[in-house]
Amino acid sequence: MSDVPFLQAGLHRQGVSRSMGLKLLVVCILALVMTIPALFVSGLVDDRTQRAADVTKEISEHVGGQQTFLGPTVAIPYTIPAQTKDESTQRGIYLVFPAQASASARTATEERHRSLFKVPVFQADMQLDSVFDLSGVPAVLPPGATLNWDGAEVVVGVSDARGALADATLTKDGQAVTLAPAIIAQSLMIGAPPGQQIKLALFGAKVDGLSMAGTKFSVSSRLKFSGAERLSVLAYGKSTRVAMQGDWASPGFDGGFLPVSRTIANDGFQAQWSVPFIARGVRAEGPIDAFVGLDATAMAVSFVEVADPYQSVNRALKYVALFIGLVFLSYFVFEVTTGRPVHIAQYVLVGIAQLIFYLLLLAIAERVGFDFGFLVAGGATVALLSLNAAWVFESRAQGFRALGCFSLLYTLIYSLLRLEDNAMLAGALVSFAAVAAAMYVTRGIDWYASLEGKMGAGTQTPGSTA
Repeated sequence: MSDVPFLQAGLHRQGVSRSMGLKLLVVCILALVMTIPALFVSGLVDDRTQRAADVTKEISEHVGGQQTFLGPTVAIPYTIPAQTKDESTQRGIYLVFPAQASASARTATEERHRSLFKVPVFQADMQLDSVFDLSGVPAVLPPGATLNWDGAEVVVGVSDARGALADATLTKDGQAVTLAPAIIAQSLMIGAPPGQQIKLALFGAKVDGLSMAGTKFSVSSRLKFSGAERLSVLAYGKSTRVAMQGDWASPGFDGGFLPVSRTIANDGFQAQWSVPFIARGVRAEGPIDAFVGLDATAMAVSFVEVADPYQSVNRALKYVALFIGLVFLSYFVFEVTTGRPVHIAQYVLVGIAQLIFYLLLLAIAERVGFDFGFLVAGGATVALLSLNAAWVFESRAQGFRALGCFSLLYTLIYSLLRLEDNAMLAGALVSFAAVAAAMYVTRGIDWYASLEGKMGAGTQTPGSTA
């Protein structure tokens, strides 16, 4: 008989452990399960991102797309006679790059809109100068080859000729000629591997002084082109200097070389590059197939958005597990500290509200930007979660408590998304602090006591004693 009270106490503890311990476990599992629907939201973000890319491609096809320029270069045809009856005469192009090259570009940009999407489009006034020294040419001519100086041209290259806004000209000794599609070749493929090559349309003109080797001369070419998103100039000289300026306030600099100096302000940017021959890594002259590394010498400016809403929303989705977990943890702390049980269905509704937050964020951000979109979507979600806490716990105090807690949480999440390089460290610290706070708040909780039992113990009937 003496073992009966002990057995009843053990059974009681097993029963209540299922109510409290199991509830915590279920809430944790539910938080993980609620991240699965977030994959569908992520798919929607990918779909909108792809749609934005399609719009960019459509607009780019009309204005020239991402433009790459090759400055004035001497192109000389050569032939290699057949050695046997079974062979045919081989033909090729011998390129001679200028000893000194300098380029300048002035850009004016605007945003083209289609539906909710916008694409940065630019107009560029280009001046490409070259100083040639043909002494010692040819230096690396294939065995048996003969140069045809009478067919030599000075050529310039551009990745998409559809962006031309005016005729291109070439000036030598004060005499200007209009460039036409090059006779020697209509296009030039540079780069490797083949799937990543850049195709340049060639425009050329014959100039005096190319009838023989050993000549020194200089030429200047003026171009006016439109394009979208990115403008780049290849290091087309043994020594190349490039200067760009424009009215875009948030440029990105990329390519094979970064600017040696740059200035960015609200009204535009200025940047300068300097590439010496030793850094270019491409020989000064040779057959056309010897310049596979020329594409890696590009000096480029990209016209990018300060905050891409789709990229920002996608980054926010990467923290969805942390986001939902912290909100569920907050609700569970409210539950155990107030002694009022919350049904699992209420947790599901809270999780759904957070998933809808991402839909609101995406829908608003692509119209007004990520920052304002987060403010509106986050404010609406915090208000809803706080009202829900007041309804569930039947207490205005708990509603205000939830308002302060979730406002702080969403502020931390926004800050986390804006930290970029330190996002992982900040996320880890926030998670650690949240768990530590939950441990501190629940330090006096009897985890073997059921919520119903705690409520009954906290409410005394008339006539009872403490």
